[in-house]
Amino acid sequence: MNDKVNLAEAFAQISEAYSPRIVARMNDYKIVVVKPMGEFVWHTHPDTDDFFLVVKGSLTVKLRDRDVDLSAGELFVVPAGVEHCPVAEEEAEVLLIEPLGTPNTGDAGGEKTVDEREL
Repeated sequence: MNDKVNLAEAFAQISEAYSPRIVARMNDYKIVVVKPMGEFVWHTHPDTDDFFLVVKGSLTVKLRDRDVDLSAGELFVVPAGVEHCPVAEEEAEVLLIEPLGTPNTGDAGGEKTVDEREL
């Protein structure tokens, strides 16, 4: 991964909802692209914040006490240990930054948990 990353091309390679792909690494972090569609699972990341940047479309990050609605160009950081659930009414394109080894479903596990995969 020593080349530049074209995000539009990276997103074009993803066909499944909530199937994150690593497009770059920075120190001990992964830069991930994902196409959310529908509701994900309620989960937490006990040891790390969760960074969401909407590139295209919109995303709602549900928290237990409120919803955070994001449009293209907006970002939100869920603090470590805060339970949340991403929801996209229509397919969106989202960039995530998180430590390598962070499971996409955090502490929830289950059928939506996927192995880290690079494009």
